[in-house]
Amino acid sequence: MAKNKTTETTDSVTDFINAVEDQAKRNDAFELLKIMQEETGFEPKMWGPAIIGFGSYDYKYDSGHEGSAPLAAFSPRKAAISLYCYTPENREELLLKLGKHKSGKGCIYIKKLADIDLEILKKIISLSVENLNKLYPKNKT
Repeated sequence: MAKNKTTETTDSVTDFINAVEDQAKRNDAFELLKIMQEETGFEPKMWGPAIIGFGSYDYKYDSGHEGSAPLAAFSPRKAAISLYCYTPENREELLLKLGKHKSGKGCIYIKKLADIDLEILKKIISLSVENLNKLYPKNKT
């Protein structure tokens, strides 16, 4: 079984954000840090070299693949800010209200926070934590 590349590290979240080249993206990352910490109730931790996660849960798929992942996370990447949130029910409805974004199976991509409704983002983050805690009730900090 392959080892997960994205695991929690002890690297500094602040140092990582301060190294983001684009000043606007850096500012948005610090704002997202506050929002996600407030909505999840967890301290930020680095996951791998470029993802900032909040809380964690252990999962095991039917295939036997298992690991740990953050309850909610983001990464200020060069092309866009990637938001990692799990919201199965009413996902499409929330995304319609979010504002300017692109989305994949498990990610939401935004260019900047000013493009989206922060209240909807907060709801998405809260739902991610709630849903993952239901699916994997033995989460850890």
